[in-house]
Amino acid sequence: MQEGHNLTVLQVTPELNAGGVERTTLEIAEAISRAGGLALVAAAGGRLEPDLKTAGGELIRIPAHSKNPITMIANAFKLAEIARKRKVQIIHARSRAPGWSALFAARMAKVPFVTTYHGIYNAKSPLKAFYNSVMARGDAIIANSEFTREHVLAHHDVMPERVTAIPRGVDLAVFDSGKIAPQSIAALRAEWRVKPDQCVVFVPARLTRWKGQTILIEAARLLNERRPNAVKFIIAGDDQGRRAYSQEMLSAIKAGGLQDVVAMVGHLRQMPLAFAACDMAVFPVIEPEAFGRGAVEAEAMGVPVIASNLGGYTETVVEGQTGFLVPAGAAAPLCGAIERMIDAGAEKRAEMGRNGQERVKALYSKLALQSATLAVYERVLRQAESRKVAKSPGQPVL
Repeated sequence: MQEGHNLTVLQVTPELNAGGVERTTLEIAEAISRAGGLALVAAAGGRLEPDLKTAGGELIRIPAHSKNPITMIANAFKLAEIARKRKVQIIHARSRAPGWSALFAARMAKVPFVTTYHGIYNAKSPLKAFYNSVMARGDAIIANSEFTREHVLAHHDVMPERVTAIPRGVDLAVFDSGKIAPQSIAALRAEWRVKPDQCVVFVPARLTRWKGQTILIEAARLLNERRPNAVKFIIAGDDQGRRAYSQEMLSAIKAGGLQDVVAMVGHLRQMPLAFAACDMAVFPVIEPEAFGRGAVEAEAMGVPVIASNLGGYTETVVEGQTGFLVPAGAAAPLCGAIERMIDAGAEKRAEMGRNGQERVKALYSKLALQSATLAVYERVLRQAESRKVAKSPGQPVL
């Protein structure tokens, strides 16, 4: 089989809203379609539906986000029927709840099952450990970083050769600082009410506690005490229904007198422009992130990064060269790192940005992700074909 040619893959993911899982789903759909294959995506839908269509993928709308056992069983039968009717060759699951449906569907349809281990899942009980285990039941398991691969091998009884580390990729044609007009940057900074002499700290992530926004707000308070109005903090992202947390953030901003210093701007579609309009990007997570695509997107745009010294960031951020790593969950060191970045000056920040760009081009391109994933598909199909041949009756002796 030539790479991707006539390949039909059914990816299964909860929804198509903003996030690294969703973006990777679209990028693999694009690769399959570009290679002449059929890229099916089973999901509950979301704001990225037009992007999936542009990528050449086809949405099959099912409640894949549901954790209701009855719905999950129903989804399994739906997926198996789709696999048989559309002659699906591989079912690829990207999350746990739909992963169980996808696993049973793959077994019913007798097609290979692939998983991508996108997150570092907590396993605080035997039941939770079993629930997580579906992501290690693939005929092939893709880990989105070396950190994730080591986690899989440490927590699941799988052979190392079944687990392939494929870092998430960045579309270098989109995240290209040369394509951003200076007037667009000026307009966005004006929309954010950035003063001419302010340094802009950009904090992009969905609003959830483990992403560390409340730690960032405390760091902003400490910094503002020492350097009043020297920095504008832009927190971008949806709360995705976590109203209590977003209200807690707003209360912390108000309590710290930071209304003119910290802005919560919601979801942003023009992420390359947002990165281009900032001086540094900060990722203050308090739990390990499996990869952390945002840091690599920032580096692709020539922006230095400050991130917690956890998980995937230990691979994507090189201390002192592309940014700084700080202890997780501590506002004072985070504040200090932001001050260091400010004091480094524009020339040093630009040098860090260039270092990051070169590293992303070498290690984290979208094309590398796509090619490596298609190679996993090819290997899985070859192995499945070999098993079929091994099980077939011997040829008659002439």
